[in-house]
Amino acid sequence: MLSRQEALTIFSDSGALMEGHFLLTSGRHSNQYMQCAQVLQYPAYTEQLAKHIADKFENDGIELVVGPAMGGIIVSYEVARQLGVPGIFAERKDGQMEIRRGFTINPGQKVLVVEDVVTTGGSVREVIDAVKEAGGEVAGVAVLVDRSNGSVTFGVKQEAVLAMDIQSWEQAECPLCQEGKTEAYKPGSRS
Repeated sequence: MLSRQEALTIFSDSGALMEGHFLLTSGRHSNQYMQCAQVLQYPAYTEQLAKHIADKFENDGIELVVGPAMGGIIVSYEVARQLGVPGIFAERKDGQMEIRRGFTINPGQKVLVVEDVVTTGGSVREVIDAVKEAGGEVAGVAVLVDRSNGSVTFGVKQEAVLAMDIQSWEQAECPLCQEGKTEAYKPGSRS
């Protein structure tokens, strides 16, 4: 298992944990941003992070790992590889997360839902709904980074490699905007 400091070092060294003035997808501003694509480009780091998750679920009878596209695809693949089970992904179609591409979930199959970063948990909840709709049993949720520091829950066993309380503010309350030094930058995948 990785210690909190080891995980922080991996995210910092890879450039995934960024410091600055950021515009989040929610419209809020923050002085930190977690861009997990930066860490997932390094197979050795990805393997270490996924091992942390796989170790937490190795005795839970997981039969399938599912992650949301895009952020959960690499995480799903590597956690599934380490657990010795298939790894698939869900993706949006007409604004709704669905299991597509001929992927199947067998009725009663024990599924681990994984994601790179959780802030509000919206994408994970959509994947959970898609798994249940397909007849699967969600046995747990695992994320690389929990930006809510544990405040977002899913009603099943839940693990995070790194839980952080990353502050954010409405634009009108943002101390970085009030200082006027920099303009908020939107580094996310939806910009």
